[in-house]
Amino acid sequence: MADLWWKGAVIYQIYPRSYRDTNGDGVGDLKGVIEKLPYVADLGVDGIWLSPFFTSPMHDFGYDVADYCDVDPVFGTLQDFDTLLSEAHDRGLKLIIDQVYSHTSDRHPWFRDSRQRRNGRDDWYVWADAKEDGTPPNNWLSVFGGPAWSWDTGRRQYYLHNFLREQPDLNFHNEEVQEEILETAKFWLERGVDGFRLDVANYYLHDDQLRDNPPSKAEAPKRPYDFQRHVYNRSRPENLEFIERFRTLLDSHDAKMAVAEVFSDKPIERSTEYTEGPKRLHTAYSFSFLHAEEMSAGLIRSALEAWTSPEAWPSWSFSNHDVARVLTRWGGEDAPPECARMLIALLTCLRGTAFIYQGEELGLPQADVPYEMLKDPEAIRFWPDNLGRDGCRTPMPWVSEAENVGFGLGVPWLPIDPRHKLLAVDLQEADPDSVLHFTRNFLELRKGQPALQSGSITFHDAPEPVLAFTRKSGEDAILCVFNLSSVEAALPDGIAVRAGKPLETGLLAYREDGGIILPPYGGLLSYRL
Repeated sequence: MADLWWKGAVIYQIYPRSYRDTNGDGVGDLKGVIEKLPYVADLGVDGIWLSPFFTSPMHDFGYDVADYCDVDPVFGTLQDFDTLLSEAHDRGLKLIIDQVYSHTSDRHPWFRDSRQRRNGRDDWYVWADAKEDGTPPNNWLSVFGGPAWSWDTGRRQYYLHNFLREQPDLNFHNEEVQEEILETAKFWLERGVDGFRLDVANYYLHDDQLRDNPPSKAEAPKRPYDFQRHVYNRSRPENLEFIERFRTLLDSHDAKMAVAEVFSDKPIERSTEYTEGPKRLHTAYSFSFLHAEEMSAGLIRSALEAWTSPEAWPSWSFSNHDVARVLTRWGGEDAPPECARMLIALLTCLRGTAFIYQGEELGLPQADVPYEMLKDPEAIRFWPDNLGRDGCRTPMPWVSEAENVGFGLGVPWLPIDPRHKLLAVDLQEADPDSVLHFTRNFLELRKGQPALQSGSITFHDAPEPVLAFTRKSGEDAILCVFNLSSVEAALPDGIAVRAGKPLETGLLAYREDGGIILPPYGGLLSYRL
């Protein structure tokens, strides 16, 4: 069972740039993560997902890698990473790290070689001739706007980049590229990491015929990228062949895992495809909830019930470094702490592995970042219609009255929202009713309930905004009911609750005229009759 530590685990995502700055340069670092490991362990999570800390020019803040096997000086050194890994393990925490394989930085030595056709790396990236009229080889679009092709004057060819032009796509049709990527993974596995989060794992291979993508016919697309069905530049069938090679490597090391990020217009279907059976990845998460602008019982139920494969294990997240914080996105600008508590409980009661993003345990709202202080290239390009990712990446508030709320002594790389000062860790430590204390207590409760970790899930019919389901493991069954709205709601008739005291959760529910009323963002957990 130790090999399955990830199944039903709660994993805490740390975005190191914004966690804790120990040297005063305004950017968080690995020593800052090490310093805060006691805090992370006290949350009661099972492991950490550490966002990129590798050598990078930081056009996309670490997701443009210039050296897969070294630490960027802004974050520290390899020795710092080894210390972090060792101390995390000493505290019983697993550590998985980001791996960005679909593309590199344009400053990676591989790309420099490829653009100059040297050292045998001519076709390590996706190069193509221009059309007769000089336009790009096909109609593929970049996620960040504009064509997915940029012209290189030296090679007199276009190169593919599904994201920024500074992030050229590797050519996974080249066997040498696959071998080099596997060697990269082996480097970190042998260093002792417990697994990987695979960035855009369905983007590795492209259609080698470079066929045009068809139109999506989507209603009111938000950006040019959404005008296409991306059938030729992502989620290719041959991509799964590399995924199986990668799983073979993982299986050659004890108790390692990989969670795939799957970005698709068919999120559940694609996530299942990438995790079904022992040859594919261990688990995957999609943007089913991350891109959802409104919360509803139907949204949650439909996503969970669509995951029908008994051989595939899901992962779920409500927030991460790429989307607006869930408290604001689903609860609104004035969402109360009751909403934050309910979201933590709901996420960690769903069947699957749960990912909590730094600050969720504090109930942080999306930060307001003025245009002149934006750093995210996506935010800058699409402002003001898309405020981008900076608002979820602002520094963690540690000490309310300290300079920069205890993040560090230097001017932070992103501004601190004044509202976050009132939600700082030190204030919540002193308040037994805080979101932080609720998170700790709820995760402790969850650890003692196998049904909530690895049990089956069955939904019960209930009108919006009530979500009701039972988690069951063996003879143990736990009824979970949540009110997803800002007004009180009644527990539906026909859902039986065992008499006596329910599981102690901190979510409020009270009886009225023989029935059970759920307060705004309230709920209950009870042993099922």
